[in-house]
Amino acid sequence: MALKLHNSLTRTKDEFKPLEEGRVGIYVCGPTVYGHAHLGHAKSYVSFDVLVRYLRYLGYRVTYVQNITDVGHLTDDADEGEDKIAKAAAKEHVHPMALAELYTRSYFEDMDKLNCVRPDISPRASGHIIEQIELVKTLLEKGYAYEVNGSVYFDVAKLKDYGKLSGRNIEEMVAGARVEPSPDKRNPVDFALWKKAEPNHIMQWPSPWGLGYPGWHLECSVMAMKYLGKTIDIHGGGLENQFPHHECEIAQSEAANGVPFVRFWLHNNMVTVDGQKMGKSLNNFITLKQAFAGDHERLNRYYEPLAVRQLILNSHYRSPLDFSDAALYAASSGYQRITEAVKAVRKHAKTAPSGGADKDILDQLDAAKAKFEEAMNDDLNTAVALSVLFDLVRLASKLTEDSGTTAETLGAVDQLFTQLGGDVLGIVQNEYIESVAASDEAVDKLAQILIAQRAEARKAKNFAQADAIRARLDEAGIVLEDKPDGTQWRWK
Repeated sequence: MALKLHNSLTRTKDEFKPLEEGRVGIYVCGPTVYGHAHLGHAKSYVSFDVLVRYLRYLGYRVTYVQNITDVGHLTDDADEGEDKIAKAAAKEHVHPMALAELYTRSYFEDMDKLNCVRPDISPRASGHIIEQIELVKTLLEKGYAYEVNGSVYFDVAKLKDYGKLSGRNIEEMVAGARVEPSPDKRNPVDFALWKKAEPNHIMQWPSPWGLGYPGWHLECSVMAMKYLGKTIDIHGGGLENQFPHHECEIAQSEAANGVPFVRFWLHNNMVTVDGQKMGKSLNNFITLKQAFAGDHERLNRYYEPLAVRQLILNSHYRSPLDFSDAALYAASSGYQRITEAVKAVRKHAKTAPSGGADKDILDQLDAAKAKFEEAMNDDLNTAVALSVLFDLVRLASKLTEDSGTTAETLGAVDQLFTQLGGDVLGIVQNEYIESVAASDEAVDKLAQILIAQRAEARKAKNFAQADAIRARLDEAGIVLEDKPDGTQWRWK
């Protein structure tokens, strides 16, 4: 089965074929860095991280570009209001670029903890001002733009298919406008390519039209085309960016070049809280740092970053994800089940007998891999793909309880866990599993000492002391299980 992706432009699942055989160019709208990343950001960037990982798993050479917006994103997401970064910088009494640098570092720190692969290129909008000015000049020369009082606007009426991505017509756009349009515009839905900077605006650059700064939409077109060409394979972003941001990207790019801008548009849905979109503007967001530390009124504990990743993968990227502590706790439990299974497989493989891999088990692993790929080929159905990992967890449990299971059989199971759960889904992280396993070895040595002391107390009929040892271990999260072949321990 070939990979099919839901293309927002065609509104259908289309078979994916790149422009150049064996190579894929992907552009994803990155963060506007005026605050710490929250769970809504995590859903978007984990979703596209899985796309990149899966394409590489399929053998494609992927160039992944994800920008950093550090100027030009205005507070109403269109052409009015203050620059989001400048506004936040004034509130914190720092230079806008210092603020952008702080939150850019914070963003990548959070993405690393979520085990998202770093983009191949992370261009900054402020580092591509020259290219943006050149694109504006091209649009003016071709008659698609006009200059008024130091600002330059795109003339939407000149492009007949404007609205093809969002399915809106110009009349609907005018009726749905949220702010009073600038009197400089010929049409209320025309959008800014270059904005005149007021004297007190810190971030401004010289241009043929005077001091100013680029429009938010212009930035992404320029950075995408600079690194991926005039036509790119995949452009991703949040559903909320479909209009006006992505619609405007298409307009200015195709007007300038006369060729299709993007072949596949992919949009992830949002995270909601009590049915409302999670976002900074609504002040109902939970930052990733808060989730990792359990430092929020909606959280009852702290969570491993990969538990947050697991929560996101439990839902389809195009479906909304309603957040709750209970849902995150359930995802955390599932993540721990997978981690414990991989640990157990690796632990038993060290002492298991040799003798070749079991053919029946290998057939089961092949079937699991086929089911996984079928799910991922169906528009990245990570929920079904995760269910395959839990099938592997159950298989691993049976194999590790059987003393006759060979090291080669366990090695094949471990390899599939690593390939599907690690390389593609990013849940099986070897560094974390190894560190936990090492910690468990140290705990095991201490637990065995206490288990021996308890056994001696029971032999001496000092049951109060034996019960006290069990109780103290229980307080530490360790459960003792008395079995015919001795006492064993496990985490709660």
